[in-house]
Amino acid sequence: MNIGQFTLANALFVAPMAGVTDRPFRQLCKALGAGYAVSEMVTSRRDLWNTLKTSRRANHDGEPGPIAVQIAGTDAQMMAAAAAYNIDRGAQIIDINMGCPAKKVCNKWAGSALMQDEPLALEIVAAVVAACEPHKVPVTLKMRTGWSQANKNAVRIALAAQEAGVQMVTVHGRTREQGYGGHAEYDTISAVKAALRIPVVANGDINSPEKARDVLASTGADAVMMGRAAQGRPWIFREVAHFLAHGTHLAPPLVADVKRLLVDHLRDHYDLYGEFLGVRTARKHIGWYVKALPGGEDFRNRMNLMESCGQQTTAVANFFDELGARMDRIPGTGADCAASSDQDHAGGSLAGENKDKINRLRKEEKWRQQHEQEAH
Repeated sequence: MNIGQFTLANALFVAPMAGVTDRPFRQLCKALGAGYAVSEMVTSRRDLWNTLKTSRRANHDGEPGPIAVQIAGTDAQMMAAAAAYNIDRGAQIIDINMGCPAKKVCNKWAGSALMQDEPLALEIVAAVVAACEPHKVPVTLKMRTGWSQANKNAVRIALAAQEAGVQMVTVHGRTREQGYGGHAEYDTISAVKAALRIPVVANGDINSPEKARDVLASTGADAVMMGRAAQGRPWIFREVAHFLAHGTHLAPPLVADVKRLLVDHLRDHYDLYGEFLGVRTARKHIGWYVKALPGGEDFRNRMNLMESCGQQTTAVANFFDELGARMDRIPGTGADCAASSDQDHAGGSLAGENKDKINRLRKEEKWRQQHEQEAH
């Protein structure tokens, strides 16, 4: 799987998710088997580039490449300038957001709203490609199947984007009208793949090894992108990679390994956001990890009242220590339950394989930006 001159480790991608796919989360997913991760979207508004929110999103310290940054906006020249800004800060691939369904984005005619105005959408694509070409930075595009069920224009936009120089297209199998409701459909992704000569990535409702296999087979896509399925379960990339390669399931991860992964994740998270904001933004990640675990709901309610990094990490460690005293492995669901203990050698230890790698990826500056809040 290639994007321009970059050869990826595999065809399993982390979806860009606002407020989720920050640098610590991307690094963790890459360490646990993802071949590629795209940042949460960065605004094209120049007046916001120096805010803490944007500077954090444009921070790639210690992140293994290729560094992919998603940009969003409605003005072609502003989007071109945003591409150049992020290239100066380490971006090696620029992704154009034409898929976000959020009202605050679409109300400004950005994200998936651009699919309603094809001339503007293609003007933006051409401007961004022109800005990236001198730097040999590939441009990719993420979009939906269309604005509504009655207006599915993904194939038309994808073809025009390819001719303008886009080197990969990701299609979420929903219209903007659907948001994240209902079910993703893959026929449109198949049609896009059949029409293009560049790589096509399938996105939407891919939440298990079997689903990844089936979507790849049915669409002919070159890769799959997973987002919500990785929230609280970043090792899903490792599970899917093993299943696609061998046709068997890994055993669920050890409780002790998940404890170490989450504590390491929290430390990286606090490093990026500082204590005040770090504690508050970490709550959603912790909630996702414990959501399906015994006692998880009660623990989440208590954890959401905690105000310090030390208190939060201690509580997380104690929760997993107590869980580990009752069971060796994280409870599996569906196909995970079929994974037997004799697969342990195939699964190995998440901590053993990845702890050193994660530690290397953690940035050297510790506990900076204490008590800073979002600037916007």
